[in-house]
Amino acid sequence: MILENEYEVIIAGAGPAGASSSIFLSQAGIKHLLIDKAEFPRDKVCGDALSGKVLSHLKHAIPDVAAKFAQNQKDYLPSYGVRFVAPNGKQADIPFLPNITKDSPPPGFISKRIDFDNFLYNNTSSDFAIRISNAELTGIKKENDIIQLQIKNGETIYHTKTKILIGADGERGISHKYVSGGSKRDLEAFSAGIRAYYTGIAGYHEMNYIELHFLPEILPGYFWIFPMANGVSNVGLGILSSEVSKHHLNLKKIFNDILNLPQFKGRFANAKPESQIQGWGLPLGNKYVKRSTDNVILTGDAANLIDPFTGEGIGNAILSGRYAAYAAIKALENKIYTEAFFKEHYDTLIKQKVGHELKVGSTLLKLCRYKFLFNFVVNKASRNKEFRDTISCMFANIDLRSKFGNPMFYLRMLFG
Repeated sequence: MILENEYEVIIAGAGPAGASSSIFLSQAGIKHLLIDKAEFPRDKVCGDALSGKVLSHLKHAIPDVAAKFAQNQKDYLPSYGVRFVAPNGKQADIPFLPNITKDSPPPGFISKRIDFDNFLYNNTSSDFAIRISNAELTGIKKENDIIQLQIKNGETIYHTKTKILIGADGERGISHKYVSGGSKRDLEAFSAGIRAYYTGIAGYHEMNYIELHFLPEILPGYFWIFPMANGVSNVGLGILSSEVSKHHLNLKKIFNDILNLPQFKGRFANAKPESQIQGWGLPLGNKYVKRSTDNVILTGDAANLIDPFTGEGIGNAILSGRYAAYAAIKALENKIYTEAFFKEHYDTLIKQKVGHELKVGSTLLKLCRYKFLFNFVVNKASRNKEFRDTISCMFANIDLRSKFGNPMFYLRMLFG
């Protein structure tokens, strides 16, 4: 590995957030270094769902991204909606868009992260991106208007400098620790998740709806079953880390117990596991965190941008990568790399773009504790197409989604 003495921008982490930053920097002609501690293609434990937000931001960098996914049915399965199952067992099938059909352009896809992340990583290849794998950022030290970085490659330690570090190395990465000051993890703002791949699961919706089962045993959390290409399914569960700690929960045991519940036994009768159960942690966006400081911008999981209710983080990772690149470009143009500058041109923008959405997700997470409310909403949706269409609109319109946190919303449902 050969490193230059200094780079204008260095991106630590080449997942969706870091790869997106790289692609947008290359679009602007900004030379930069992109490092990742893994070798691509590499897997990442995840639910694997790619929402409409993923497509809406990626198309600014890869205009034909939706067409590329639609043409690659080996790796990308189109998905048109979500099946919500309430604690009382009632279900409501909600399309992502009202009146959508199988002939409509898919609003979402499901793809293994090993394929999706590798797709993004391949798209970072350009004359402006120097890419180095098996390289982990292990040290950050500020020096005047730049920062010194220590990068580990195998047993060798390298040093280089940069004006701007884009931290996309996750919540456990050194970038997050540097910006946060190493503050203790808040278990109320963290979710534990586990996942396994299966084949042979029966009973899916014909339009490949993802399924969220809000079982009484794991509230506030849910069990998911997502169909994938080639007859594979992503099966998992997520629950607040504070609940895991408080009740000393064994998630693998809960996972296996769920598969033996009456409502799943038939669907899993011919199912075969294709992987081990694997776990990971999700830093939720339900608490305030600093997302930048002098010379450093945090993106994706390092910036705690996962939706507290759905657990979806890929869309916000790409969004944050895009706007981190824009903030870096603006800083280089103005030769200003201060915390105040990045707060104005990055933190504030991220708050404008996703702050309300994360707040609504946090409210919905709290409402999950009230089983009767969840049962009420799903019962209503299962019987009333107009209400299902309203919920469909809520996927795209965060202002509509926020109505779920308003008591008047439930009174109107009750009487109208």
